[in-house]
Amino acid sequence: MIIKSVAYPRAGLVGNPSDGYHGKTISFTFSNFHATVLIYETPELEILSNSRDESKFESIEDLAADVRLNGYYGGIRLLKATIKVFHDYCRATGVQLDERNFTLRYETDIPSRVGLAGSSAIITACLRALMRFYGLRIPKPVQANLILSVENRELDIPAGLQDRVAQVYQGLVYMDFEREYMRSHGYGRYRYLPVENLPPLYIAYRDEMSEGTEVFHNDIRGRYNRAETDVVNAMLFWGDLTDRVSEAIQSGQNHEEVGPLLNSNFDKRKEIYQISQGNLEMVDAARSVGASAKFCGSGGAIVGTYKDEAMYEELSRLLSSLNISLLKPRFVEPMK
Repeated sequence: MIIKSVAYPRAGLVGNPSDGYHGKTISFTFSNFHATVLIYETPELEILSNSRDESKFESIEDLAADVRLNGYYGGIRLLKATIKVFHDYCRATGVQLDERNFTLRYETDIPSRVGLAGSSAIITACLRALMRFYGLRIPKPVQANLILSVENRELDIPAGLQDRVAQVYQGLVYMDFEREYMRSHGYGRYRYLPVENLPPLYIAYRDEMSEGTEVFHNDIRGRYNRAETDVVNAMLFWGDLTDRVSEAIQSGQNHEEVGPLLNSNFDKRKEIYQISQGNLEMVDAARSVGASAKFCGSGGAIVGTYKDEAMYEELSRLLSSLNISLLKPRFVEPMK
């Protein structure tokens, strides 16, 4: 029997990047792209490579282009690390896995390294496949923690919980990572918001940037740990924005309030982070037609509101002229 598991990209609607600093965020998953993992029983345990794992190239230019797009590592390391974390979790919790072996393969069309959580989507799909293969249920908050540990602990990839919670829960999710609650529970407060109450949203991204993160010239983690006023206050500011957007969504009657709050989220980020020119150009272009704009994640893709179809068409024409892709997100149902 072949088991197929799917996970989706996420867009941070508001609050990011405070998720890594005991803040609050709202994110949603969308099905315009997806990552798929297939698992089936075989005599030996094998992980099959994907086009993103290629080590054979037509030329030195081809190699350089591949690195710019996909980085130096493909998806196999993500799958290996996920399998190890899953194994370690089962051992630590007293779950005895049977002795079957399996073959694992993955596919993804999520744009790479543009802040849509493509790597954690692969990990999420892999964890879901392993759970189904072994008939194991893991609570959703614990799943998100395990996925984060794959990246943070196993692979030394800087990350926060927002992406993993959004992809495990799916739908439109409010997250509060308040320090004391997380210390006592091991995870944050997570709840669904009504996706049907969202204003019209777009997502735009630039494939050729493939930056993954801004080129920081500020030690944000160190500055936060040193309790620098600007950084600490920014995290509190983003948390307040998140609550205000949450209230607007829950009411379903204050669409016009959301866009300016998203703009404020990005404007505050610009005050304490060094942001690349390409990212600034995307945000400025969207705002020039009246749309709001902020990062979906760490840079490379933006999310925002627009007023009507006429504004969306104007946005489409402008972004197309700048070689920026534009889409309307198809929202994913919450995970049961």
